[in-house]
Amino acid sequence: MSCTVRADGVSVELDGHRILHEVDLAVEPGELVVLVGPNGAGKSTLLAALAGDLPLAAGRVSLNGLDVTKHRVADLGRLRAVLMQKQTLAFGFRAEAVVEMGRSPWHRTPRAADDERVVRRSMERADVLALAERVFSTLSGGEQARVAFARLLAQEVPVLFLDEPTAALDVRHQEAVLDVAQACARAGSAVVVVLHDLSLAAAYADRICILAAGRVCADGPPRSVLDAALLSEVYGHPLDVAEVSGQLVVVPVRRRAALSNVKNSEECA
Repeated sequence: MSCTVRADGVSVELDGHRILHEVDLAVEPGELVVLVGPNGAGKSTLLAALAGDLPLAAGRVSLNGLDVTKHRVADLGRLRAVLMQKQTLAFGFRAEAVVEMGRSPWHRTPRAADDERVVRRSMERADVLALAERVFSTLSGGEQARVAFARLLAQEVPVLFLDEPTAALDVRHQEAVLDVAQACARAGSAVVVVLHDLSLAAAYADRICILAAGRVCADGPPRSVLDAALLSEVYGHPLDVAEVSGQLVVVPVRRRAALSNVKNSEECA
């Protein structure tokens, strides 16, 4: 099953503050779209709105043409999976049990027969099989993030929403998680990922959507939107975009910092 995600004129208010302003975004099956932007740009808010987890002040979010608010809760669980930034569990579940939770939308359906195979395969893909018997709360932040990613994979749905899935991970696992997310897109899923690392976004995104102050500044393939002047303006810091081994790399310009360090050293001497 495939599913298209659309946001049309979406605005969101939280605590009386307008966080998103008339955002339009479409994600087709087979696409991996990365949301980037500075802190407070509205990336996580947009992801939550797309998932149907936030009320809208204006506009519409649809999955396969049907307003997300019109889907039954059970149906939403069979359409989209969400990986949040922070993982919180109140009880001492083993890691394997946490991954098994991803299968709950398929309880008492024919697909439940695949639970054991899917859970094991998902744990393999997230590199957490060795953690199966560990209590979730005793795991490191990165290990918890990977177990949560395995749970998302185990849900086996056509739309994946991932909020900063690489934030707590080492380089190897950052690459591994995004490689799996990209593979899901290639297999027909619609995948939306929030990232802070612009170089990772450039490496894995089919499209990058740049947000600033709750508005879309640019949306397109990495090479068309990762412009040094635009990024410097959006982030309020000079940035360079270079190509290394055929890959786009975004790096901060640190000349000002270097001059500042020299000045500070002179003052401390």
